[in-house]
Amino acid sequence: MHLSRDVVLLITHSADFFTIDRVAEALSKKGVQPFRLDTDKFPLQVQLTAHFDKYKNYHTIEYNNQSISTEQVQAVWMRRIWEPELSKELVPKFREACIRESKATLDSFWDSLKEARWIDDLQRINYASNKLRQLRIASEVGFVIPQTLITNKAQAAREFFVQVNGKMVSKLLTTLSHSMEPTSFFLYTSTVKEEDLQDADSLRYCPMVFQEQIPKQQELRVVYVNGNVFVGALNADMYAEAKVDWRKPGVEVGAWQHHQLPDEVVRRLQAFMGKFGLSFGSLDFILTPSGEYVFLEVNPVGEWGMLEKDLYLPISSAIANTLLQTDKIPISQD
Repeated sequence: MHLSRDVVLLITHSADFFTIDRVAEALSKKGVQPFRLDTDKFPLQVQLTAHFDKYKNYHTIEYNNQSISTEQVQAVWMRRIWEPELSKELVPKFREACIRESKATLDSFWDSLKEARWIDDLQRINYASNKLRQLRIASEVGFVIPQTLITNKAQAAREFFVQVNGKMVSKLLTTLSHSMEPTSFFLYTSTVKEEDLQDADSLRYCPMVFQEQIPKQQELRVVYVNGNVFVGALNADMYAEAKVDWRKPGVEVGAWQHHQLPDEVVRRLQAFMGKFGLSFGSLDFILTPSGEYVFLEVNPVGEWGMLEKDLYLPISSAIANTLLQTDKIPISQD
């Protein structure tokens, strides 16, 4: 089945639900056809063909009995890119080659859509995903940030532990593969105890981020969509102290509360996102007992479904509206 001229491509994976469904529904209500592309189903269940000649270049893609051409796509929502599901019977070398070639083919497909409006462009997402760059720019626009150390030197980590009076957390600079089980000390932001640093020589294999542990009144998930701000708050005393990172399993349904950011914080947030040229981002802040807002990080493809579900915030509608705008978002040079 061929879809209409006005198509919005939704890039995700087959296990994704709720957020992808809500955005697809919002687009349909606006009279635009969504096309869901589950990247883990390529190449086994998704057929992609690239056409190049001296007159024009275009791609066609077929999935779930639907077919589109890149010429039909007016906008793209970059929700998730997943590794392909391939047979475990494939020998490792052939499997690696299939994954590599599939990724290269998809990269060509993304490039063929450069004239469409993206939320957000992959280059901007990758640029904004650098946590050290985030901290630098957050500081430049006026956000308060935690004292931070990134090192692969055990002694430096021990000295920083003393500097922050033993109130320290650790995290990774990058997101781990979705295939890793959530049992590692390194998966989430975790409290560091003095005994944890006794074996810190293993840092020489993998540098880590260490930050001062900020006192919390509330933790905030702030969702930015093209200048609009949606906020959910969790009271710090609602879950066990050991859960330094609310993204660990255990946050109860209904725990999220509405929260209003001060105008000055909103202005800094808009300046921060403008530096990256992003139209979307999920940001984490801590509100301290003294009323200070401390920036932690931004995820350019972060989660927000719990805020729409629990607080009825119209995030999916805001994303759909942004996808259907015709102007492109300029990128600032910081």
